Amino acid sequence: MRGMMRWCAALLLVLGGIAPAQAAVTITFWSQEFGQNFPHAFFTLAGTPDSGGPAISESYGFTAKALTPAILMGTVGGMIDRPKPKYIAGSNAHFSVVLSDPQYAAIRSLVAEWGPGGDSHYNLNRRNCVHFVAEAARRAGLTVVEDKKLMKKPRSFSQSLEASNVGRVTVIELPAKDYYASLGAPPVVVPAG
Repeated sequence: MRGMMRWCAALLLVLGGIAPAQAAVTITFWSQEFGQNFPHAFFTLAGTPDSGGPAISESYGFTAKALTPAILMGTVGGMIDRPKPKYIAGSNAHFSVVLSDPQYAAIRSLVAEWGPGGDSHYNLNRRNCVHFVAEAARRAGLTVVEDKKLMKKPRSFSQSLEASNVGRVTVIELPAKDYYASLGAPPVVVPAG
């Protein structure tokens, strides 16, 4: 029964993206507990903004530019991370939120603000991937509590966001393979005319 409910929810998200009057960009929050170097939090954006334009399928995280012992000592250079499909495939989807166009614009601004043209410093204790995801969640309109003991624990922090936003997020809590399987086949778009 739970699998059927997830399938129906995913179908509604896909079909909801077809209706022009509804927000169509979905942000999904992810983590990887045992990545190549250390745990990591990131998000994906998928869909088409209500205002139009091309469909998007993007991923963003934040990490140190160089993985050296210096990250344990203080502030180092940081960068926007673009997790690739193979990396995402080894990760866990926690929850998603359908964004309004202003929320989507705010998320895009976050990426620019933390990227090369903005303030891209990384600090393991004060400005890491979990802090980046926390700010994305805020800009998505969610309640965010930055519990100090969770700010280096991507999965635990993501699950705390779920608990703080019951009824406002679509809980997924699946490995990537199972999550993508729950979405079913994408809709077939038939050109007009």
